Amino acid sequence: MNLDARPEVIRAGTFGSLPHGFLGRRGGVSHGLVAGLNVGLGSADDPAAVAENRRRAAAAVLSDAALVTPYQIHSADVVTVTTPWTDEARPHADALVTDRPGLLLGILTADCAPVLFADAEAGVVGAAHAGWKGALAGVTDATLAAMEALGAARSRIVAAIGPCIARASYEVDGGFVARFAAADPANERFFADGRAGHYQFDLEAYVAHRLAEAGIARVTALGLDTYADADQFFSYRRATHRREADYGRQISLIGLAR
Repeated sequence: MNLDARPEVIRAGTFGSLPHGFLGRRGGVSHGLVAGLNVGLGSADDPAAVAENRRRAAAAVLSDAALVTPYQIHSADVVTVTTPWTDEARPHADALVTDRPGLLLGILTADCAPVLFADAEAGVVGAAHAGWKGALAGVTDATLAAMEALGAARSRIVAAIGPCIARASYEVDGGFVARFAAADPANERFFADGRAGHYQFDLEAYVAHRLAEAGIARVTALGLDTYADADQFFSYRRATHRREADYGRQISLIGLAR
């Protein structure tokens, strides 16, 4: 891991020149199991290293902005951000929206799907943490509604789904499938047969479907598998399978320049 490198910022053409980026683990100062750009305040990493990584990540996307991230709880709760808060005062939520220049919205993931949103004409942006619980509960729908409350138009909103665990890496059991089928029998199409009694879930495709059903016509799915690419991304499931004591988190960012 090259600790001297600049953070690698993966961008989606959907957003044009709007400040945004999906970052992985490259370009940070952390060592050991979380080597690289670990931004997880909940990890066992050195807090000073996490703070430096968060500073580097924010500077790579919108250098003069105030970074805000929520305390994520796998919900469909959204916070409309008007002023920055301290890390200690993070609200419990899984999505953020704002129309204020100079704020940089951040979502942390380690297999869940980060989703960024923008209506550039209205000057409204959003970011959502869509794990399976939040995705099923409607975190993306709630984010869109919060953006509309700030003046965004659903017909203009564009979205991008960043690095997350891919279907080939995401094994689930029958009970998991049943939760999705209970919400909508058509959801079974997002599961492929796996080993006996198990299935492979396509989280990215499910999130893209929810966005399309909500009326978002332009959705970019990056198709990057956090589990399979240990050099580029942190992964909770990979760390669990390796029986590692800790795991890192990567960050996805979007904001409005002053």
